[in-house]
Amino acid sequence: MAAALLHQVAGDDVIVRSAGSEPAASLNPVVVEAMAEIGLDIEMEFPKPLTYEGARQADVIITMGCGDTCPVFPGKTYLDWELEDPAGKQLPAVRAIRDEIKLRVDRLYHDLLVQSRQLEPRSIQD
Repeated sequence: MAAALLHQVAGDDVIVRSAGSEPAASLNPVVVEAMAEIGLDIEMEFPKPLTYEGARQADVIITMGCGDTCPVFPGKTYLDWELEDPAGKQLPAVRAIRDEIKLRVDRLYHDLLVQSRQLEPRSIQD
């Protein structure tokens, strides 16, 4: 969800990669539905494992409660977003998780803009 939401707000201004320390075998259909409600079609996406190369190329790594299973790379900015896992949740709960991620993504994008002072914001909603 976070990758799709960041791509929505940042467009090509930010390269977004999504990966997990223990990715599921397939997308959660309730998550797909919740994202479709706000105009984001993630149906063709798939869970991907976190790779050394992907993390090495990143400037900012956002973890979501993976604890010790997430590798640490020196010189990277880490943000740990403690969020409820949408697995097994009904649509209203997944919507709340999606909306919380959206708030955090918007703040992140704003912070990246402030740090770089090179990007033009597309849309930030608080």
